[in-house]
Parts: sequence; C-alpha cells; structure tokens
Amino acid sequence: MSVSLYYSAHRTTPLTEAESASVTRIAAAHMASLPYEDEESLYLYDQDADAPREVVAGSTKMPFDPTRLLPVIAHLLDSVSALRQAIPDAEWRVHLDDLDVPWDEAEGYALPGMRDAALTG
Repeated sequence: MSVSLYYSAHRTTPLTEAESASVTRIAAAHMASLPYEDEESLYLYDQDADAPREVVAGSTKMPFDPTRLLPVIAHLLDSVSALRQAIPDAEWRVHLDDLDVPWDEAEGYALPGMRDAALTG
C-alpha cells in the first residue's frame, strides 16, 4: 500500500500571470533539487474546469524506502510551503493520505521530527 502527499489551494479568483510564473518556477526548482532522481517529484495537476476555485492541486507518492522517506517529505513540504507563500490568499490543504499537515507561519508545512538528524541519518 502506498502513501501520498496531497496539496491543493482554493480561492475565488484565478491565478495571475505572476502567480502562475511563480508556481512554474517553484515546481521546476523542486524537480531540479529532488534528493533522489528515481523518486516521484512534485506533481501538479492540470487545471480542472469542473473545479474553478481550485487554483493549484497535486500529489506525490511517498518512497517505499524508509531511509528516503523523511528527506523526500521535507523536500516536498518545503516546496509546497513555497507554493503557499507565492499564493498566500488561497485556502490551502496539505495532507498525507488522511493526516493533515499543519501550517506554521515560521516553519511552513512540517511534520514533527522531519528534520531530526537522528531520524534521517
């Protein structure tokens, strides 16, 4: 059974050109800096005409290798945090399957212990 990280942003107005450019830049930077070439990356869905309030949405399957899990989650959550900062007036939802990932103004999206060297090393 696989676990995935899901991320979405909703608001009443569509993305501006500047916001769309930021989303593209953040996604490209994420893919270029992914810690493992063979793991699934940030994946943004095409805009759904049936969900006009959904301005950004995507998902990423988590690695099966437990030694890669926390570095990949940290990298993904940093990227989703950057997306949220690029579109701050949207309503965001980020979750690992059924587990909501909390937003922290200082740290962004994070899970307890995800940067703990003892757990990632």
